[in-house]
Amino acid sequence: MSEKPQISIIIPTWNNLEFLKLSVASVVLHTELPFQLVIHVNDGSDGTLQWVREHDLEFTHTQRNVGICQALNLAAEKCRADYIAYMNDDMYALPGWDVPLYDLLSGLGVNEPSYVSGTMIQAAPITPAALPLDYGEDPRSFQEDRLLADFHNGRFAFDDWNGATWPPCLIHRKWWDLVNGYSEEFSPGFYSDIDFSMKLWTIGCRTFCGIGSSLVYHFSETTTSLVRGSRGRNVKRARIRFLKKWGILPSAFTRYYLRAGKEYASPLNGPTRGEARWVQISAGVLSAIPRFGLRTP
Repeated sequence: MSEKPQISIIIPTWNNLEFLKLSVASVVLHTELPFQLVIHVNDGSDGTLQWVREHDLEFTHTQRNVGICQALNLAAEKCRADYIAYMNDDMYALPGWDVPLYDLLSGLGVNEPSYVSGTMIQAAPITPAALPLDYGEDPRSFQEDRLLADFHNGRFAFDDWNGATWPPCLIHRKWWDLVNGYSEEFSPGFYSDIDFSMKLWTIGCRTFCGIGSSLVYHFSETTTSLVRGSRGRNVKRARIRFLKKWGILPSAFTRYYLRAGKEYASPLNGPTRGEARWVQISAGVLSAIPRFGLRTP
C-alpha cells in the first residue's frame, strides 16, 4: 500500500470472505506499482467486516447488499490515485498484472478517453477473450503453485484484444467522473460492465484494449451466483434495461461496436455498412418487447 499510489484498486465483496482473502493476498504480492486498495463490504456478516478492520484495510460499508454498481461508486470516492482499477473478489492477480494496464493507459495520455482490461484465465470462459484453463473452483481446490509455475514458464501467451469491458480493468478518474461511474439502475450488476463501456463510447472513447500480458485467474461469477433463484430473472431484466436505455441489445454493442475478442490493432470505428443492418434489427427488438410478454423494469 502506498501513500502516493499510482493506481487505486477497488474490490467489491458480498459475504465471500475466503475468496476475498485470496484475492487481497494476490494483489499485495503481485502488484508492482505503488497502489491503494479500497474494499467495499456489502453486509459483511460472514466475518468480512471484522476481517478488513483487523487488517487495517481501507473500506466502505453498507449494511445490506447494494450490488456491484453502488459498491464501486462508494469505494471510488475514497480513491486517491489518478487511475482507478476494478477487480472482482473471486480473482487471483498474477505477477505484474497491473504494469501492462498502466503503461498502455498512461502512455495514451488523458486528452482522449481510453479503457483497458486484463485477461482472465477461467475453467469455463464467459467472455470472448479468456484462456480456458482450470486451476480450481474455490480456494480449497485452487492449484496456486501450478498456476504460478505455468505463468513463469510462459504458458499463457495471449494477444491483445478488442472489447475491454470486464474486470480487471483500469481507467483514468477523469473519464470515470465524466460518466459518473457505474450506473446504479443496473444493480445488482448484470450488464453494468457493458453499460459502462457504452457510456464511454458516447463520450468519444474508441480505445477498448484487452491486454494479453495482464492476467488474473477467475473463479467465475462466484459473487453473482450467490443471488440464488433470481439470476435468470435479473439477467433478463438487465438486458431489457440496456435495450431501453441505448436502443440496441448488449450483444450487438459488444459484437459490432467493441469487436469483443478480436485481435487489437487500433482504435475502433462503428459498425460497417453491412453490419449496420444487424444493429438496426437489434434496435427493432425494442418495439417488440410487449409482444414477448416481458415486463420492463
